[in-house]
Amino acid sequence: MLNYIWATLLFIGLLVAGLVGRVSGDASVIDAAMKGAEKAVMGIALPLAGMMMFWLGVLRLLEKAGVLEAVVRLLSPLLRRLFPDVPTGHPAMSAMVMNLSANMLGLSNNATPLGLKAMGHLQELNPHKQSASNAMITFLALNTGAFTLIPMTAMNFLNAAGVSHSFRVIVPTILATACASVAAVIAAKSFQRLPGFVAQPDEFISETQSTAVKPAGISPKAKFWLTLLGTLFIGVSALELGPPSWRQTVLDQTGLSTVLAKSAQRKAEAEKTLALKKEEAKAAAIAAAATQTKVEPPVWRRVMDGASGLAIPAILILAVSVAWARGVKVYEEFVDGAKEGFQVAVRIMPYLVAMLAVLAILRESGAFQLLEYLLAPLLNMLGFPVELLSLALMRPLSGSGAQGILNEILTRPDLSEMVKFTAGILYGSTETTFYVLTVYFGSVGIRRFRHALVAGLTADFIGMVAAVFFGRLLFAFT
Repeated sequence: MLNYIWATLLFIGLLVAGLVGRVSGDASVIDAAMKGAEKAVMGIALPLAGMMMFWLGVLRLLEKAGVLEAVVRLLSPLLRRLFPDVPTGHPAMSAMVMNLSANMLGLSNNATPLGLKAMGHLQELNPHKQSASNAMITFLALNTGAFTLIPMTAMNFLNAAGVSHSFRVIVPTILATACASVAAVIAAKSFQRLPGFVAQPDEFISETQSTAVKPAGISPKAKFWLTLLGTLFIGVSALELGPPSWRQTVLDQTGLSTVLAKSAQRKAEAEKTLALKKEEAKAAAIAAAATQTKVEPPVWRRVMDGASGLAIPAILILAVSVAWARGVKVYEEFVDGAKEGFQVAVRIMPYLVAMLAVLAILRESGAFQLLEYLLAPLLNMLGFPVELLSLALMRPLSGSGAQGILNEILTRPDLSEMVKFTAGILYGSTETTFYVLTVYFGSVGIRRFRHALVAGLTADFIGMVAAVFFGRLLFAFT
């Protein structure tokens, strides 16, 4: 399934870019793809290697100290129901508990290394090494459900944009992520029974067999799609190579020029507003320092910031002190646990490059703005804020792209507080499903995702619906 989705996203991005004039020039989608590929390696995989080594070392100490065993024993009634295929006491249980706990506390970046460790243990139990197991899919469904107690990232964006009382998104985010997590588990358990999602035996092809295999013929259905794709590409090529007036006429006649102009204007205004707010905050900090006065944050903010800051030191103290008290050679065990971190980061690089490059093309092509324009009447009828569509579409695909859209929404002066708070809830109630599947499955060489993508997108959809529902329920009259 992912093969079709990846190719479809690439074709849509390139064709839309050709239509609106973003194949070449300053806004070239190819430049965006190259930057996305660079970010996949230099901005994600390599930094993740360091985090992987750190957290795998900590996880090793927690295992040696017996802390994880105690936690798993405490949660065993629930874990046995969720993961019946994983034996009690298996290291996969400990790693999954650590990963899900980090996600609940809003420590998403620190949760990834722990999740990759859990996937490695689950792969040890997997009889079909090329297909995702039921336990893997349930685990990733819980990750995409993203149950959260403290949506710190969403709150930070709300504060940076000058939206007051950002703490008001905490309870609705907890409720929305609870709905998404329940839906994720139900979807994972239900879809695994369908014949179309049964795990397939592994394919082993020797070198002599691979050289003898002939390319498959092109089916009539494939010929139709190739013809359609070729025709569309010829059309956008004519717009690219012909006079600029051709493209402008097409955009004007379809109304797309107005849509793109308004989108560019909103983006520019949002960036200007955000930069102005940062300058104001910086000036206020300088003025406060000059007068030797310090503005105390609200009590709730101080407590939550302090709790978030203490979470990792508490884990480190617990891991090292208990392991040391039990006679464990803490330094040597930490190093042994950290050794495999770099290899995991290297294994996921190709998967990240493939996904982030295509998502960069899709994001910069203008496809989301066009889809927002087309679906606006339907969304208004359903009561879904049209302004949140781009965020809802981008969130499962790209975290950085979703952050940019969230900033744009929060800094728009024409939007109500209800829409802004709902945007914060929606961002905190969903996960970058495609990124999670790409990284986690790529780290263990899984080729067949089975129903993992369907379960993850189901969780995202329920999380979005719940976010809009609770946003309207709580903030409709603010």
